[in-house]
Amino acid sequence: METMGRHVISELWGCDLEKLNDIDFIERTFVDAALKSGAEIREVAFHKFAPQGVSGVVIISESHLTIHSFPEHGYASIDVYTCGDLNPNVAAEYIAEALNAETRENIELPRGMGPVQIKKNPEAKVL
Repeated sequence: METMGRHVISELWGCDLEKLNDIDFIERTFVDAALKSGAEIREVAFHKFAPQGVSGVVIISESHLTIHSFPEHGYASIDVYTCGDLNPNVAAEYIAEALNAETRENIELPRGMGPVQIKKNPEAKVL
C-alpha cells in the first residue's frame, strides 16, 4: 500500500523528570534521533517554559519530529513523521530510551493515502 509518509504518535510515561526539563538534553536527543533514522536536518527550534517543560521541533527534509514535555507528570508527547523510506519508529524508540520512559504507547498512521471519507450527519447543523 503506497503512502506519502508514516506518522508515529508516541505517548511516553514514567520519563526521567530532569531530562524532560532539560532543553539542551532534549534538543540533542531529537537531533540524534533524526540522524539515527537517516533524516536530513533542516531546522531546529526548542523552547523552555517556566516553571517547567520543553516544546520543540526538528524539521527534516522528510517532515518533522516534535515534543511537548510535562515534567510534573513524567510525561512526553512525541510525534515523528517521515516521508520516503525512513522508518519513524527508529527515532521514536531512540527518544523513548533516552528519556528512560517506563511506559510507551506508539500509534503509527499512514499518511497521504487519499482523501478522508467523512460520513455526513443529516441532523448536524452548520454554524
